[in-house]
Amino acid sequence: MFADVTPDICLNLSASSHHPGLRIVCVCRGGGGGGGTERILQCIKVGCSLFIFIWSEMMMKLLKKSRQRERFYLSCYVFSLRSRRVDLKMKKLDSTKSLLIKSEQLLRIEDHDFAMRPGFGGSALPVGIDVQVESIDSISEVNMDFTMTLYLRHYWQDDRLAFPSSSNKSRTFDARLVKKIWVPDVFFVHSKRSFIHDTTMENIMLRVYPDGNILYSLCFRITVTALCSMDFSSFPLDTQNCSLELESYAYNENDLMLYWKNGNDSLRTDEIVLSQFFIEDFQPSFGLAFYSSTGWYNRLYINFILRRHIFFFMLQTYFPTMLMVMLSWVSFWIDRRAVPARVSLGITTVLTMSTIITGVSASMPQVSYVKAVDIYLWASFLFVFLSVIEYAAVNYFTTVEEMKKLKRMPTSYNAAEAMAFDGCFHDNEIDLASLPASTPNTERNIQSRNSTVSAPTEGTRLHRKHPLKRNLSFIMSNSYMIDSYSRVLFPLAYLLFNIIYWSMYA
Repeated sequence: MFADVTPDICLNLSASSHHPGLRIVCVCRGGGGGGGTERILQCIKVGCSLFIFIWSEMMMKLLKKSRQRERFYLSCYVFSLRSRRVDLKMKKLDSTKSLLIKSEQLLRIEDHDFAMRPGFGGSALPVGIDVQVESIDSISEVNMDFTMTLYLRHYWQDDRLAFPSSSNKSRTFDARLVKKIWVPDVFFVHSKRSFIHDTTMENIMLRVYPDGNILYSLCFRITVTALCSMDFSSFPLDTQNCSLELESYAYNENDLMLYWKNGNDSLRTDEIVLSQFFIEDFQPSFGLAFYSSTGWYNRLYINFILRRHIFFFMLQTYFPTMLMVMLSWVSFWIDRRAVPARVSLGITTVLTMSTIITGVSASMPQVSYVKAVDIYLWASFLFVFLSVIEYAAVNYFTTVEEMKKLKRMPTSYNAAEAMAFDGCFHDNEIDLASLPASTPNTERNIQSRNSTVSAPTEGTRLHRKHPLKRNLSFIMSNSYMIDSYSRVLFPLAYLLFNIIYWSMYA
């Protein structure tokens, strides 16, 4: 801003300390003589008036800013008041915390010692049990256990939790209140693993009824893995009896009495389908268990009977075993001189049977007694092994018979002709037609002629031949008949074995 006064004096006034960027320049111009002092005073007056004007403008701006701040603070205060009113309304609508506190006060939890059971020092406290089986997850033969998921409910009376109610309605709570009161210490006997489901919260329900003597219900959703002593003597045609046992850990029969609340109806099951078993029956029962140091305890049993599916084992074990046994009989129709064919067939069936036995044994527990499947597999293995032994006998008797024939041959035959007659080595250059024909009838005639003797003379002792030796010599001289008999005897014996086996175990 510029102010022209006189051309003689120039006065610079700066207001940058109050208003940055604003600079006042007063230029006083005038001539010489005595009028110079008046011009200076006039210039000073102009500068002062300008300074006062600028100062007033700055004060007005500061005042506007202070008013804006006051309005902002006022609006924030009003907003906070409104939010407090909303919070108060929400607290009135959602009174979960206050309800929990009121419930604890209503049940008078702080007024009693819930470390002691109800009616301590008096008669035994009846505790009813109700079970609903949701599923049987797995059954392991190797570990001899089963895994079951169930809902376990307890029912008993506790006068300390009685509360007045005009509507006579029950109250339901979750696991947070359960930890503050007395609950029965029921556990699973012979349990390997067990847990209460906690997704998304612990699956525990507490229900209290206001009918004077309080009826208290507690519900767990539990998965438990328990021992099942299985008997595999009839496996896989077996039926297993398993049980899940419940018992109080600390309170014997003088303090706590467990019982099925609704008798046989206390055990309920959903539709359970297993891959390897039929569930024939679910039955509750009860009894007593004695411990030498603490006495008698009430014990409840969940009994169920499992019958195994046989079709899986028929496809995986029995049918392949039967086919291997029948395959070993094919060697009876193969020529006895075809040594490689019959030996390879016999060894193949023996090795296959060994593989089947090893596979079944690997999937079963190592028990010290014989199972039904072991009897069948080893009996079938014996039939296969006997078919190999049968050919060994046939080959041996054939060799003995041929050696006897070689001894009766003329000495002019060389070794090559003798081996050709055996059947194990054939030379195309040897003429087998020149050899004497030998048939079973001619052999019998030769033996009969050789065995013809003259009448016994005086002093000659007669020796009677034994029938066993006679039959053995007959078989050795007619070894081809062993295969003929085996074609009938082996199938009949195996059929008889199957009839006896399935009538005993099925």
